[in-house]
Amino acid sequence: MRTPFDPPEPRPVPPGEYPVWEQALALLNRDLAATLPRQGPLRLLALPPYDEDEPEYVYVATADGEWHGSHLAPHTQAGFASALATVADAAQETVTERLWQAWPLCPEHNLGMHLREDAEERLSWWCAGERLRHGPGHIHAAVGALGA
Repeated sequence: MRTPFDPPEPRPVPPGEYPVWEQALALLNRDLAATLPRQGPLRLLALPPYDEDEPEYVYVATADGEWHGSHLAPHTQAGFASALATVADAAQETVTERLWQAWPLCPEHNLGMHLREDAEERLSWWCAGERLRHGPGHIHAAVGALGA
């Protein structure tokens, strides 16, 4: 058990340790490479828990090892849809907060996009679009398909 004054060192998560989260992160990294090509890929970092009975805390971090926001909840590994939603939310929060810019941006409206299910129930990037002028919002692309 650690004390609050003994900060833990994050460890890089090796490939294969959290395969569902890794699969989801691969899609997010495709979107990151398509929209912010100078940024390195996002990665998973883990911190040990404060209590030995708890699982470790896993975060989505930038290539330089910085992250922002909540850890990934262990139960979200149960299925790919919940893993993708959780990892996408964490990736968006980390990129936005660490780079101080909205991400991803809709190329048509230059607005930050948000996660939403599309008509085929895929997790997609949604833009408010012309809603400020009483126009419709729109789905721009599925998560992982921003470069398509």
